[in-house]
Amino acid sequence: MDYDNIKAQAAQAAREILEQAHLSKGAIFVIGCSSSEILGDQIGTATNMDSANAVYDGIIPVLNENGIYAAAQCCEHLNRALVVERAVMEKYGFEQVNAIPQPNHAGGAFGTVCYDRFEDPVLVENIGGRADAGIDIGGTMIGMHMHAVAVPIRISIRKIGEAPIICARHRPKYVGGQRAIYDEKLM
Repeated sequence: MDYDNIKAQAAQAAREILEQAHLSKGAIFVIGCSSSEILGDQIGTATNMDSANAVYDGIIPVLNENGIYAAAQCCEHLNRALVVERAVMEKYGFEQVNAIPQPNHAGGAFGTVCYDRFEDPVLVENIGGRADAGIDIGGTMIGMHMHAVAVPIRISIRKIGEAPIICARHRPKYVGGQRAIYDEKLM
């Protein structure tokens, strides 16, 4: 597997999502990542720390450069809890839970990598639908973490490694019906 290519694909995906999502500093970007799917295997069957590190090395610097907070979704064995920086938990009032992600048990490779590499990581049970944008690498089901109106984003790449990706951003709800006029910048 070409981990430099995975890193490059992840960075490109993050840049393109940010270009389309128009996020403000302090926004939350959720990342769901199946290291197994990146390798071409079924989700949860071939945990791979190298592919998870490559995705981290691609996405996290792009988010940091733009002042965007990362929320790394763990696998279903931790009920898709999220790894965030303690500052994010405190800023948004999320509640910490007691578990440490593990690559082959509960948490998955990407959750484990983030827990190991974030400055001051904590695990939170959920972020209450507060994610402003995100990327689902390999069918990890990030939608539960997004704001109520999430819209898909099409970018130039369709896969990271062998894993299909789905990208999304939040937009405000439309209200007012037929007579309303909408702000085009928020659509």
